[in-house]
Amino acid sequence: MKVCTTIRDHEVRGPIDKATCQGKQTRFINSVVEDDKGTLQILSFTYSSCFLYIRKKMIKDTVKYLAGSAGPTGYGSKSTADQVTQHYSSSSRHLTAIITGATSGIGEETARVLAKRGVRVVIPARDLKKASEVKEKIQKESPEAEIIILEIDLSSFSSIRRFCIEFLALKLPLNILINNAGKFSNKLEFSEDKIEMTFATNYLGHFFLTELLMEKMVETAAEEGIQGRIVNVSSVVHGWVKSEQFHFKQMLQPEKYNSTRAYAQSKLANILHAKEVSRQLMERKANVTANAVHPGIVKTGIIRDHKGCFTDSLFFMASKFLKSTSQGASTTCYAALSPQMEGVSGKYFTDCNETHCSGLANDESEAQKLWMQSCALIQRRLQR
Repeated sequence: MKVCTTIRDHEVRGPIDKATCQGKQTRFINSVVEDDKGTLQILSFTYSSCFLYIRKKMIKDTVKYLAGSAGPTGYGSKSTADQVTQHYSSSSRHLTAIITGATSGIGEETARVLAKRGVRVVIPARDLKKASEVKEKIQKESPEAEIIILEIDLSSFSSIRRFCIEFLALKLPLNILINNAGKFSNKLEFSEDKIEMTFATNYLGHFFLTELLMEKMVETAAEEGIQGRIVNVSSVVHGWVKSEQFHFKQMLQPEKYNSTRAYAQSKLANILHAKEVSRQLMERKANVTANAVHPGIVKTGIIRDHKGCFTDSLFFMASKFLKSTSQGASTTCYAALSPQMEGVSGKYFTDCNETHCSGLANDESEAQKLWMQSCALIQRRLQR
């Protein structure tokens, strides 16, 4: 597999040269600006997501979703993270997982359940106090759980680099990488690398993190004989993005910012990333898989805490489609631990079952192009 080795060389051997990169080429809202306009936008986004879900799944599948009927795997929309992992405690002992966005919501629930099953959990966090509180909660339920906290800002390439150096210095194996952290910002913001914040956090940060940790995952899988798993948390809203709206330079520095579109673009990029990484790993015959998941439309405090006639009406109409946090984390946990996922790679899952993603998300040439553009961008930033 030819990958962006110059990026990794920069981390472990010093500054990169001027050679260009070579190679063949979804949780719900984490943070928003909570003003009235933002609240309306979030609720409208939730409501629209529900109806997109109906359109995607059609009437028969929608009824199945509402009923929580099990799919081919034996699980469905009502399955919880605890339920889908209840038989895996013995097989998951001694595994190590990195879970981004584990200080709240789906990420926190994923960390709790994996730790409960004996997985050593590494929590990369910007807010170390919040991460410590999550660690305390997890260890209160599972006293023997091993939780490691390391600082990271996923919107910053330099911060991601420091995190990886610190993690690799621990000399731990790495079996599972869950790229879960997400941001939905209703105003245009830029990262320290001068990249639109949603795209920087949701996609590019995870792309860089995955690249820097890839060799450790391949090495761990070869040494332990246990398949490594990369799980990208995406969203059904990736299907909103049309090909003419998916331009790399415009996503980096949009001229006209639309927060919902930016979020959807980042979630499409998460799927394309998983598919391209999967293709490269298969070409290399590495014992590591990469898949993308849609957690479902999950109940959040952001939605529940805003009262009013209009917002209550929107919430009521959408509520039948909303999942609990534990239900939302189930597909991620299933993809990370289930023996049924052995050898499954480059796929897209919802409700713990494989499903279809958009035509654009299935475009292999688009996935390869995005990978090369991302690799070249990060290399340019590292050369500064």
